[in-house]
Amino acid sequence: MSLVGNLEDLGLGEILQIVSLSRKSGVLSLFSRGREGIIVFRQGQVIRATIDGQQSHLGQLLVKNGVITDATLRKALTLQGQEGGKERLGELLTSRFSVPADLVENVVRQQIENTVYALFAWTEGSFDFELRDNVDAVEGPPQDLSQCFLEQGLNPQFLAMEGSRILDERRHRGEIPEAGHDTDEASFLDTCDLAFDLIPDENPPVSVPLEDRIVVLVDDDELVREQLATLLSGCGFTVHDFAKTEDTLIKIDFLYRDGFRPTVLVDLIMPRMDGSGILGGLELIDLIHDNFPDLTVIVLADHHTNNAEQKVREKGYPFLIKPRRSEILDEDTFRAFSKNLKSELEVFNPEKQVEAANETINLGDELLREFGEEFMPISVSDAHGPGVSLLRSMLEELNNPSLDGGILLLVLRYAAEFMNRAVVFTVREDGIRGLGQFGIVAPDGLADAHVRDLHIPLDADPTFSRVISTRMTVKEPPVLTDWSRYLFEQLGGGEPREIYLGPLISEEKVVALLYGDNLPEKTPIADTDSLEIFLAQAGLAMEKTLLQQRLKVKVQEEM
Repeated sequence: MSLVGNLEDLGLGEILQIVSLSRKSGVLSLFSRGREGIIVFRQGQVIRATIDGQQSHLGQLLVKNGVITDATLRKALTLQGQEGGKERLGELLTSRFSVPADLVENVVRQQIENTVYALFAWTEGSFDFELRDNVDAVEGPPQDLSQCFLEQGLNPQFLAMEGSRILDERRHRGEIPEAGHDTDEASFLDTCDLAFDLIPDENPPVSVPLEDRIVVLVDDDELVREQLATLLSGCGFTVHDFAKTEDTLIKIDFLYRDGFRPTVLVDLIMPRMDGSGILGGLELIDLIHDNFPDLTVIVLADHHTNNAEQKVREKGYPFLIKPRRSEILDEDTFRAFSKNLKSELEVFNPEKQVEAANETINLGDELLREFGEEFMPISVSDAHGPGVSLLRSMLEELNNPSLDGGILLLVLRYAAEFMNRAVVFTVREDGIRGLGQFGIVAPDGLADAHVRDLHIPLDADPTFSRVISTRMTVKEPPVLTDWSRYLFEQLGGGEPREIYLGPLISEEKVVALLYGDNLPEKTPIADTDSLEIFLAQAGLAMEKTLLQQRLKVKVQEEM
């Protein structure tokens, strides 16, 4: 997930909710005034927490809380050492010394809760959540005396609510120091009320008036998002729009807790939370389906993605094709899409017919006038490709500092204006590997899986090798080799009339390749001059992002 930032912008409570809803495993690191706090998650549950690497030994905590005696602790540690540390201390005390397991777990739970609540006082600094498939190594070996971790874990959403409550109470009593002064974690922990149990919320959801209909919209394309938000507002909805899936998830959770049941519009093709792929919308849909099964979800995309669409429909959600960025200001295209969207909204909002937006208003015209520009229809012929205005707007998105891992997604989105289908490959020492695609239709419906399975040796295909060695784009009829036939077969079969292969160059080497063609049509590819400009700028953006990441690591190492 893309969880890196400042505590001033995103507090610990919100971070805990995001990780909880995503059910990810990993390590959350918090940095504030030379201190470091660590919270370890397994499948969204908190299993361990420390501050500055220090943590009370489990045995000492058990003695302090009267669960065991000093003599029992010494015997247990001696036995553990004799057996080579095969059993953890808590397990050994339960199995060999008849110490109730629930008493040991309660002590560990309180220690973790205390540490997390202390971290709520860190209101400035930075944080970084690192995904890990296996967090067992973070727990330490069995002979580690601290061993304050839970197998089942604690609910982060409960910790978020309780931690926020304790922090608010301390602020109300004037116990939280002013900004710029150190916080005493020990004094903070002394105020924690540890005599609580998890209890279900027995309050029924708030009844929401029909007039308060709410739509949560997520789309990483700013122009498209603004157009959709304007349309929905004109239809009588209260609209909350976001560019990132993690922000959307937080808003949905807040609304849901307040008793509201919003309709959620999700752009399918977006960066994932961890920046690793382009089906972030599908990731968000899975989270909504698992955590908020009674919410209405409508899924949008500007091109067909066979496998992803199938997964969307399996969950029972409708799928609509939205206008592409180059079409969003075309009045006829947007009107046709608006009609389809309003029909879907009426299906899920039968009590009150969706109000018709003022059809005499050209939303694109109005938006451009806000910026002091007059609307000039873009005439784009198949032979010349998208116009300069579209390139300019895409370059503005490319320079967006919040883009994070979405550079390759923008490349695919812009390529969709030139060709019917495309694939992004990463170039590594071990070969060329498929990463993402649009427009590929596989007979078995597993286009994304087939693309990710693509692996071509660096020197196997002459066209790929030429582009990598010369760092120059090619647009030509395909050269039929064993590897090109393998590629076409993996992409659904058929032989294109013309192919496009362009490099993304970062730090003077090719780090990715964009492949495209016009199948199933046997037509040539449009003029790609502006696409090549965009690829060059995308490479520079990747280089800038890499330098920023290195700088951030260096700063953290020096802290």
